[in-house]
Amino acid sequence: MAKTVVVIPTYNEIGSIAGVTQRVLAAETGTEVLIVDDNSPDGTGQLADDLAADDIRIHVMHRTEKNGLGAAYAAGFRWALQRDYDFVVEMDADGSHQPEELPRLTALLRDGADMAIGTRWIPGGVIKNWPAYRKLISRAGTAYARIMLQSDLHDLTSGYRGFRADSLRAIDFGTVNSQGYCFQIELAWMFERSGGTIGEFPITFIEREEGVSKMSTGIVVEALAKVTSWGLASMLGRAPEPLSLPAARSTP
Repeated sequence: MAKTVVVIPTYNEIGSIAGVTQRVLAAETGTEVLIVDDNSPDGTGQLADDLAADDIRIHVMHRTEKNGLGAAYAAGFRWALQRDYDFVVEMDADGSHQPEELPRLTALLRDGADMAIGTRWIPGGVIKNWPAYRKLISRAGTAYARIMLQSDLHDLTSGYRGFRADSLRAIDFGTVNSQGYCFQIELAWMFERSGGTIGEFPITFIEREEGVSKMSTGIVVEALAKVTSWGLASMLGRAPEPLSLPAARSTP
């Protein structure tokens, strides 16, 4: 059985992290959790330590400051790649991603995908409790990114995704300097440009019921600016060199 770690960044998620963590551990045998806490002032880090003390499958990384979702994921990925995991998965802490869908994600990785993305914008994808304007903004942003990056992926900003560990090792995280949801776009585009096998599967996305959304104007502006820059560079033949990914293989 493949060994999976789910990396969950947190900042003021004390109301949801315990439930999400337990649901992840119940979703699939061989799964562990790494909580990456950015010094949450609400006590999330201490709660994470308490959870870890009661279950050896739970690990905690404490960071001293909040400096972006991308940096938190990069730190968590580095931690995971130093250990003997087969798959590395990322998931939000607020309950918007359903841990019960984890087996569908890892099935794609077992079948040889370098990367698997839980997608809202394909048949079977569902979004609950989002007003119409949120859906419009998300779909418009995704459409713009797909056009500028000439991407075939349907949900470049999705934060529910996983990687084969040996494929993720091809990433030089020092070159990935995006924050917020732009980190998701950059990473997916790197894999796609490199010819990696990327599987998509429909997910049910539920708007958070606990805590406050981390989305901000700055995150949106960063994404628009960087996607435009990357797209223009690609059209001019100046995009970064593709990754060198290992040959895909199936995993038990």
